Amino acid sequence: MEYSKNVMLALKRDLVLKKPPIPVSQWIAQKIQQNMGVLSFASFFQSNTILVPVPKSSLMQPGALWVPERLATALVKMGLGKSVYQYLIRFKALRKSASSLAGDRPTPTEHYESLLVQKSLVEPDEILLIDDVVTRGHTLLGAASRLFSVYPNAHIRAFAAMRTMSTPSDFKNWYDPCDGTITFRPQNDDTLRRP
Repeated sequence: MEYSKNVMLALKRDLVLKKPPIPVSQWIAQKIQQNMGVLSFASFFQSNTILVPVPKSSLMQPGALWVPERLATALVKMGLGKSVYQYLIRFKALRKSASSLAGDRPTPTEHYESLLVQKSLVEPDEILLIDDVVTRGHTLLGAASRLFSVYPNAHIRAFAAMRTMSTPSDFKNWYDPCDGTITFRPQNDDTLRRP
């Protein structure tokens, strides 16, 4: 479990691995490309898929590290998507989920209301949101909902390089690729992520 925390920190900083000496974002893209035949979510990466990096909770600063954008770029370079497009812009900063208590994390509605969509000339058919780590899925659901409000005919899915686990007994291995669902629960303005 401790090793997986170190992997997450390396991902969050996009550190360079020793063997081979490449950033974590590129290593992840290579692993996905090498394992396309066995990954349950391989269909997310189509030749016409536009990869959309999920904005940080803070407002973007020039030159700041943006790991979802690095992941998206690395994936496209490996042939796992058509292009990277920054459809989503965060215009209102939110509390950082990672440093907030569970009940104080920004809700899906707060994410939705703090994002704008930068439209493109051509309406996309396939959109894949790219994020580094998913916890409950509030950010991804808010981002997907905002995109859907502008592109209701697009097929919108999400990919996160890692997922958190609340129950230690659910932890199997730091490498455990899967696909799942994030369901909106309007009565609480939160989500249910499975797995």
